[in-house]
Parts: sequence; C-alpha cells; structure tokens
Amino acid sequence: MLEVIGLTVRFDRRLIVNNINFTVEEGQWLMIAGPNGAGKSTIINAASAGVPYEGKVILRGMDIKAYKPYERARAMGVLSQMNLIGYAFTAWEIIRLGRYAYAPGIFSRQTEDDNLHISKAIDMTGVRPLLKQSALTLSGGERQRVFLAQLLAQNPALLLLDEPSNHLDLVYQKQIFTLLKEWLETPGRAIVSVVHDLSLAMTFGTRALLLDRGEAKAFGSIDEVLTPDNLNSVYDMDVFSWMNSLMGRWRYNSENIQSPVPL
Repeated sequence: MLEVIGLTVRFDRRLIVNNINFTVEEGQWLMIAGPNGAGKSTIINAASAGVPYEGKVILRGMDIKAYKPYERARAMGVLSQMNLIGYAFTAWEIIRLGRYAYAPGIFSRQTEDDNLHISKAIDMTGVRPLLKQSALTLSGGERQRVFLAQLLAQNPALLLLDEPSNHLDLVYQKQIFTLLKEWLETPGRAIVSVVHDLSLAMTFGTRALLLDRGEAKAFGSIDEVLTPDNLNSVYDMDVFSWMNSLMGRWRYNSENIQSPVPL
C-alpha cells in the first residue's frame, strides 16, 4: 500500500531524516519509534506530502505527487500530533469536514453515505456529547478524539497517525488503540503511527521502524526491531530493565493488596 524509497528531508540545509526506506502492506500496523528529535514526525509529514523531500513515496503503486488532493485524501488520512485551531467551529462541523473529499461540488449536500460514515466515526471515538461544543473550548484529549473522528469519517485506506494517543488519558488510550485495531481488521487497510510509548508499540504493532538521529536503526517485525540491543543503542539506556522495573512495581502492588476485612 505504501512504499517509501530513499526519503530524505532537509530544513535550512540541516539534514533531518536521511535515506529512509520502508514498506507497509495491507493489514499491517507500522510503528515508528525513536527518541525525541529522531525524525519520526518528519517522516509522517513527508509521506503525506506535507513537507518537501527527496526520494519517492509510492501510494498504491503511484507516486504520491501524481495524486490530486481529493484523490490523496480518499486514499490516505493524516492525524497530526497538534491540531491548532483558531476558529469556533463545533465538533460536529469539524467531523463533517472529513467527507469533503467526496463532495462533487463546494456547496454539495451530504449524502446518506456521508451521514453513515460520520455517525459511525462519532460513535467509535465517543465524541457524541461534544458535537455542539465549540472546538475552542475542548480539552487537548477531546480535540484529539474529534480530529480522529474526522479522519475516520474520511474513510481512507491508509492512516498516518502522529502520536494518536497524544493528550489522551488511560481510558481513551485503550479505547482509541483498540478501535484502531478493529478498524484495521477490514480488508484493504493499513496504519502507520508515530509512538513514544513502547508498550503500545509492542502491544498493537505488527511492524516497526526504529530511528536514531534521522537514520533507520532497524525495520521489520516488532520482535525483530524492538530488541534489547536495538533499543539500548538508540535510547542510550537499558530500556528493558527500566520497563520491567516499572511493571514489577505494578505486580508487587497488585499482589500485596489486602482483601477488605468483613465488618
């Protein structure tokens, strides 16, 4: 579905990502991981034609630069890490914009199919209570869910997600990643997402791209990429020991919780 060949991005002559190569097939969830400043978000921006780049990005067998904007929007949807808005649209109006790529004209009315996709996206993301609320009054987590609903209403085949759990509390992290996993079960779909939480990457990802200072450290299956040696090299610390110590604390607490004493 997506093939990235020799992707290189420079800002003001500064090399941000260098010669990145990866592929994403139908049914796969590719996790892009690495420390801050490794170039994760830049790859998402370049792959969606959001910033100038060298190399090639092939979407469904065709160079992404050859797509018309509405064609690209039907095939690929992007969720940014930060959704800055300066207008008082309601959550409902923002979600409706997800169907813009399917409108035959600028003043076209929404069809029954549009309404079906919008309603389904609203229910999947749990934002129905927010529909009449101005986007300017939403919390960061609420806003993230609204823009994810817009993306799901858009119904592309490929999702590019830059920190989809950004601003979300634990309840909605679990809900969003679970619904994305369910979304991926429909044939003809794939996901690429930037993640900081390695536990989420290992739990939900099928493939991984590990970055280090703009270079690809490893690419392949989750188990092949997120190994102790690779992670320790990239993060310059014993990642597995740190994660196990955190989990060990949870296990210790759960084992030592005393049952309530009957009155």
